[in-house]
Order: sequence, then structure tokens, then C-alpha cells
Amino acid sequence: MPQGKPLVVPDDGLTTRQRRNRPVLAVHTGDGKGKSTAAFGLALRGWNQGWRIGVFQFVKSAKWRIGEQTVLERLGRLHEETGEGGPVEWHKMGSGWSWSRRQGSTEDHAADAAEGWEEIKRRLADERHDLLILDEFTYPIHWGWVDVEDVVAALRDRPGRQHVVITGRRAAPELLEVADLVTEMTKVKHPMDVGRKGQRGIEW
Repeated sequence: MPQGKPLVVPDDGLTTRQRRNRPVLAVHTGDGKGKSTAAFGLALRGWNQGWRIGVFQFVKSAKWRIGEQTVLERLGRLHEETGEGGPVEWHKMGSGWSWSRRQGSTEDHAADAAEGWEEIKRRLADERHDLLILDEFTYPIHWGWVDVEDVVAALRDRPGRQHVVITGRRAAPELLEVADLVTEMTKVKHPMDVGRKGQRGIEW
């Protein structure tokens, strides 16, 4: 896209303004670091535009509190106090199950994921948010806890102008097909390759 200009102009009957203002479904996938980080950066942009931000985390434990959550929730409080920016909601879906899956059975986790997705569908129908970030949502889809066809239909047919960002590895082909923007993070090098663990300010 030289100088931000599209390579093609579709014959869809829309004006440039109408086409520009269509809602975006973005997927950040791949094995590299930065998928969620990029999504939360977009949330900061959206907040600055006065958007209603909704973040829904699907895998990280409810006991974990990442730095972006603290910042965005503070911005949400700033909006409540001054009217600056937009409102922010941050939810850890279900019981906050993690990679270890130590809390509850697989059936419990699957039920929690399905319940979380049903809540998101209700919010999509109500047009409650201008930007929804479904963090690590590719995993419950990959594990079969949430039906991919249901996800595709709900996102494809969502009303209004709701932007949605989905993050996580192994994004389903059906999800990539319906998305407007797909970015694959490819790992070239990582500090863990040489035995360095995650560190404050970089990983959380």
C-alpha cells in the first residue's frame, strides 16, 4: 500500500468514506511474541478516540494481572472522572483457567469458555463496545470448546461498527477467511532460546 493507498478499488457501490468506516475484524496469530501486545496497543488508540473498549481474556489465569490491564483500567477510571477517552471493561472469562489447567476439569473449562463466548455474542448483538479484544480466543476454538462456525457467523454478521481483534496461535482457517486483517507473528529469536526467563516490563 504505497503512501497508505489501497492497491485496488472494489466495485462494491460504496463511497471511499463508507468503505473506510467499515468495521474491522483482525486476527493476530503465529508463534512469535507480540500478538496480545499489539492488540492492547490498538486498545490505547481506540480509547484516545473515545471508543468503548471491552477486553476478554480466555486463557490467562484470573490470578494474573498483566500491566496492560492496570493501565487500561486506570484510563477507564479517568474517563469516568473527566470524560476523557472512552469507557473500559476488562474480563477474564470463566474461572480463569490457564495452560496448567489446574483448576477444575476439562469439562469445567470447556463450559466456562462456552459461557464466555455466549456473553460476547450478547454484547455484539447489543453493540455494547466499539472495540472488542478477544485475547487468546484461538485456543478454545482450537480445543473444540467453542464452535468455529458459530464464531464466524456471529462476527461476520455483527451489527453496527464494532471492531474486533482476536489473538492466539493456530487460528482456525475459517476465522482467517472471514477476517479483514490477519497478521502472523513469526519468531526469529527469543531470549528464552538462551535460557532467559520472562521479565518485568517485557512479558508483563
